[in-house]
Amino acid sequence: MVVDDGRTRCWWCGDDDLYVRYHDDEWGVPLHDDDKLFELLSLEGAQAGLSWITVLRRREGYRRAFQKFNPTTVSDFVDARVEEIMGDGSVIRHRQKITSVITNAQAVLVAQRTHGSFSDYVWSLGTMEDDEKTCAARMSTRMRKDGFKFVGPTICLSFMQASGMVNDHQRECFRFDEVEDLRRG
Repeated sequence: MVVDDGRTRCWWCGDDDLYVRYHDDEWGVPLHDDDKLFELLSLEGAQAGLSWITVLRRREGYRRAFQKFNPTTVSDFVDARVEEIMGDGSVIRHRQKITSVITNAQAVLVAQRTHGSFSDYVWSLGTMEDDEKTCAARMSTRMRKDGFKFVGPTICLSFMQASGMVNDHQRECFRFDEVEDLRRG
């Protein structure tokens, strides 16, 4: 897909400004910040059954509702806070998706204690020994075993793509080589 600036991009980002910025600046860039990885995992879970642009348009609402995705803060959310979030039109009001963020915050804290960081935990699961779908299925199985919710294989694959564990930019996309350079360090 080519937009006004003449650069070729992945087909999926279309010409929506928000989507193009996300594609150009974030998608596929190796991410190692625990809070940002937790945010991304939470948003990927919120996407289940929906389009990414639907979630992306609500990202600021999610950041407000979930205290910038600080896992320590979110892990302490109680039922009353869930009810507040359920009444917030700036997020997708799906109770299981909302409560999964709290459950996942608790699992993130365990991963930080046992692996040093959430980043170390997820990146160790995202190591590509097989094809990416097999790796995503393995990641999903392990994360569910470790107490995470809304982490099916499709969500894990999207998480791996968005967080830069794999480079799924199309080869003709201007970001492909840039992201490869970032992945090599």
